[in-house]
Amino acid sequence: MEIKTVGVIGAGQMGNGIAHVCALAGLDVLLNDLDEGRVTAGLATINGNMMRQVAKELISEADRKAALERIRPAVGLEALRPSDIVIEAATENEQVKRSIFTALCPVLRPETIIASNTSSISITRLAASTDRPERFIGIHFMNPVPLMQLVELIRGIATEDPTFEASKALIDKLGKVTTVAEDFPAFIVNRILLPMINEAIYTLYEGVGSVDAIDTAMRLGANHPMGPLQLADFIGLDTCLSVMQVLHDGLADTKYRPCPLLVKYVEAGWLGRKTKRGFYDYRGEQPIPTR
Repeated sequence: MEIKTVGVIGAGQMGNGIAHVCALAGLDVLLNDLDEGRVTAGLATINGNMMRQVAKELISEADRKAALERIRPAVGLEALRPSDIVIEAATENEQVKRSIFTALCPVLRPETIIASNTSSISITRLAASTDRPERFIGIHFMNPVPLMQLVELIRGIATEDPTFEASKALIDKLGKVTTVAEDFPAFIVNRILLPMINEAIYTLYEGVGSVDAIDTAMRLGANHPMGPLQLADFIGLDTCLSVMQVLHDGLADTKYRPCPLLVKYVEAGWLGRKTKRGFYDYRGEQPIPTR
């Protein structure tokens, strides 16, 4: 099965990034969200990001215009019917995702593949909430999608070979590199990355070092491009907490217990860059550590 039209559910950071790379690769894109305002905002973000690519001479102005013309707003799930594959990129909440799939399945053609961009939730369990578990797969893009090369491909227990092959061909067409992960909590990248971030938050919580000291130590001592607390703010502290909860619940090991300080920040609504406050305060000209 050749994928020519991609439906994307969610026009936020991940969804608009997926739409961006699909359109640049010559695919038609149907971009859906709960309301048209979010889709409009997502299209504006895509345009801005593509303009930056033009300025850096990564793509041409003609490429940008052609790609934008391939992205069409999809008002209501019914508008996704022409899709060969629909990629769900909603919030990292299992009940939200399951409710989307329940509403989506009746409006799709029987042969349409459904994929989730989940960063941690069981693909087998999500597939069971659909009418096509054999045509359901995990396609986990990294953030920011236009810049990051890797995509994790995760089969559920019922995922059939044609679904896997079509999905892998799609990733190849996008110019990304595929790594295949088994369907265990948080897959590969987040199984390793998020416990490290959680441990950095414990290091802050226990007073071993300040925000600045921890991030500086890991940037200069481990040669990481950004510190773990800065990275947590970029990912979103709510997403970090969700992944840690999936790991803790799914693997029943106390080493995955979310740090109480992470829970406190999320309860306060300090979710990182997207809310202007997290482990750093982003409301001024320069980020300032909050602890």
